[in-house]
Amino acid sequence: MKLKQLCQKIVGIDRKGKDVAILGLSEDSRTVAPGFLFFAKKGASQDGSKFILDAIQNGAAAIVTDLYDPFISIPQVICKDVSSIVGPIAAKYYGYPSTKMHMVGITGTKGKTTTSYLVRHLLESLKKPCGLIGTVETLVKEHRFFSTHTTHDAIFNQKILKEMQVKGCAFAVLEVSSHGLDQKRVDPISFDTAIFTNLHSDHLDYHQTLDRYVAAKQKLFQMCHGTVIVNADSPFSSFMQGGKKRLEVGIEKGDIQAKEVVCNSQGISFKIDDVSFELPLMGRFNVYNALSAIAMGVNLGWPLLSIRDALKTFDGVPGRLEKVSNTKGLNVLIDYAHTGESLENVLTTLKPIVKGKLIVVFGAGGNRDPARRHLMGEAAGAYADLSIVTTDNPRKEDPEQICKDILKGFCSKNQVIVELDRKKAIETAIGLATSKDIVLIAGKGHEKVQIFKDRTVHFDDVLVAKECLMR
Repeated sequence: MKLKQLCQKIVGIDRKGKDVAILGLSEDSRTVAPGFLFFAKKGASQDGSKFILDAIQNGAAAIVTDLYDPFISIPQVICKDVSSIVGPIAAKYYGYPSTKMHMVGITGTKGKTTTSYLVRHLLESLKKPCGLIGTVETLVKEHRFFSTHTTHDAIFNQKILKEMQVKGCAFAVLEVSSHGLDQKRVDPISFDTAIFTNLHSDHLDYHQTLDRYVAAKQKLFQMCHGTVIVNADSPFSSFMQGGKKRLEVGIEKGDIQAKEVVCNSQGISFKIDDVSFELPLMGRFNVYNALSAIAMGVNLGWPLLSIRDALKTFDGVPGRLEKVSNTKGLNVLIDYAHTGESLENVLTTLKPIVKGKLIVVFGAGGNRDPARRHLMGEAAGAYADLSIVTTDNPRKEDPEQICKDILKGFCSKNQVIVELDRKKAIETAIGLATSKDIVLIAGKGHEKVQIFKDRTVHFDDVLVAKECLMR
């Protein structure tokens, strides 16, 4: 596609230089190939304009920048806010794939991943090919790629959606984070269904205020031209307005309401009207995730009995209360819980069903909202019988200081062990456990790496736990 054609009807740009053929798009100078259009975008920590010469050296045919440079020989597209046009240009380049599939966007503080897998499982079970872009992985038919972000950049999204369309997907499910919405990573995807799971105070290190966090979430529903599905039991549900149709789900109230809810070690069960549902997911919070998927099916016109039968075969999500299989008879679970709210949810789910001690291994991420740390300590101190505080992803912060911040949340330090080495912490927990106990390894879930200030190393809680169990 020619540069002039790509830029047509996009407001707020000025094109300088000759028309050239564009063979690809990139926001990262390291991935630029000959013929690419490079977006010199300003990010939270990097200014893309510093890498323009690198992009040109790698063969960029043209650049998009916020300031014209007369010393650059290749064509330039000038735009005051480069990030605002990445999505529109990428959508045009890939032929607006989101308009050719039923797009489902899912947002909320918690539950996005599980809900996205439930929705995809439901659609696939009912013979509706569905792709997925989310926190754990990206799924395009039989192909799967591990993810690095909850919501990927705009170019990646449009490229993958094009792949899904070409491979015959009728639906695509996207986890949509507040960061992704605020940074225009899902612009201008055409959403047919938007789902709101819940909202709690989080990511204030980025959004600064709760109002801004809520406003970022609201954008998904303003982008939706079809049906909005919301958790009616959330006090923030009324803020999520948009679409042509609204379906509310809940346990306390809602158009689709779960009754006779039972949560135990085998999973969850509930009734909608006179239809009984059973899923192998633990915790009351997963009832809400299931309700969102059920509402998706109801909105598409499917009977509750068909939806029930499809969800019966759902076998869970990587890193979400994932059981680590072993021959020792020990109960070891991996979960992504990395905030006070989510850790409390998981621990209160496990506490009533444990016959012995509830042992939790957890840390807190560096360069994230510091308030998470003592709140996680409070949750562990209130519900766990033994807590082993360790390193999560410290990033640029001191792991020892993060652990000290976590300890401030404990009323008593008698049942707390600090072990900075995460592998040793997991070994300790498993070594202390009996068959009556439950060991919860929290914070990283599906993640495959651990991030320090000077290095990133491979680290998979599931594999480490399995190694410890084998020994």
